[in-house]
Amino acid sequence: MEVVNTDNLGIEILNKKKYYFIAIGGVGMSGLAKYLLENGCEVSGSDICDSKYIDKLRKLGATVYIGQKSENVPSDATIVASTAIRQDNPEMVRAKELGLKVYHRSDVLAEISKSEKIFLGFSGTHGKTTTSGLCSYVLEKAGLKPSYVVGGIIPDLETNAHCQDGRFFAAELDESDGTIVKYYPNVCVVNNLEADHLDFYKDGLKSILSTFETFISKLPESSIVLVNSDCDATMSLHGHKVMTFGTSDDADYCAKNIKYNNDFTTYDVFYKKEFLCSMKIILRGRHNVYNSLSVLASLHQSGVNIEDVKEHFATFTGMGRRFQKVGEFRGITLYDDYAHHPTEIKATLSSAEGMLDKRIIAVFQPHRYTRLKNLWDEFLGAFSSADKVIVTDVYAASEDVIEGINAQNFVKALSEKVDCEYLSGDMKEVAKNLYPSLKNNDVVIGLGAGTITNLGKELMALSEEGVAVGM
Repeated sequence: MEVVNTDNLGIEILNKKKYYFIAIGGVGMSGLAKYLLENGCEVSGSDICDSKYIDKLRKLGATVYIGQKSENVPSDATIVASTAIRQDNPEMVRAKELGLKVYHRSDVLAEISKSEKIFLGFSGTHGKTTTSGLCSYVLEKAGLKPSYVVGGIIPDLETNAHCQDGRFFAAELDESDGTIVKYYPNVCVVNNLEADHLDFYKDGLKSILSTFETFISKLPESSIVLVNSDCDATMSLHGHKVMTFGTSDDADYCAKNIKYNNDFTTYDVFYKKEFLCSMKIILRGRHNVYNSLSVLASLHQSGVNIEDVKEHFATFTGMGRRFQKVGEFRGITLYDDYAHHPTEIKATLSSAEGMLDKRIIAVFQPHRYTRLKNLWDEFLGAFSSADKVIVTDVYAASEDVIEGINAQNFVKALSEKVDCEYLSGDMKEVAKNLYPSLKNNDVVIGLGAGTITNLGKELMALSEEGVAVGM
């Protein structure tokens, strides 16, 4: 996407009080819009359909159009768009005709982070929504009035962004399109790195590491970068600013004595080999030990008194669409999860391993043809913890079809490893075909970044209609 992109946008952006967002309804764009509204700005925008995020923006005073048309664009606004917006989008075309400057969403996030606040950034291939949300949550619960923009709805707080007058600003830093190099956090977590977004990173992990090296090299001397000591890729990053967290004894922040219980996990934290505190979390899985440890480390490095925030880690139930329970009927439990990368799918399914005497049914909606193509073999190895796998049609996310890369062919290959079935159609049709086969003690987990999030709602609707399930 062609956008204005310089290093001196701050004064210009911050002096603009009128913004128009092309595709305002996504979780990332809506968070920025909410932050600006709460900061006294006039905000309008458009999207192709209504959403819960748009409803919240309208309640704050935003004007939102459904349908993207050239006449929607104001003649005097700053335009905000994401990488997904194409040059032939009618609103983008109109903005250029009017001579308006178009800023990438990352430019706006970067500028609002440049304040007197302590900027905590959360990055990595996996876990950045959970870590940025957890950080915002514990700061909020501790009464520290943080500002934040994250990539999901924070439980209990019921929002993805907030503008307040505390000392801290927390944000999720997206690496998918290389724009992470625009940010200058005081403390940054790099939770893990592996090959993803291969439509952008043509050389795979090599390109990703190069981008992160550039990002770290531009940070001020006073900044701290916390990397996962148990991830080879993050440990290859260089810089005097790098500190470590993990389970290895030589990590600066080390989790020891980890104990997994049915309803919670506990571990002890050692900083520089000295006992710091004991932790309790109710999030499932080893990956959430890393997530919570990294947040604790980032807060400790930011000067937060750990005793003021520690207790709130134990009440964080997880971000929306992160192993989120969305329904239950007739002994059948429904979960929704954003996992759309093989590693994320493995981590999510590992969270269900403690559910004894349950049949785990993973319903996978592949997200993007390029991701399915580039990580085909990795996806084939991601479902070993499931008893049955349902694969739906690929969610294209504006991509063109790639010949031979489709759900049917993926199921043929996956069927050699696990019990697998292809169900076509939209989520209403998928739910209709899946529902009759469900039984008492089944756990259904929707996996993907697209419309799979509607699966639980559709299954619950069938239950309310009294449709029979299996015995």
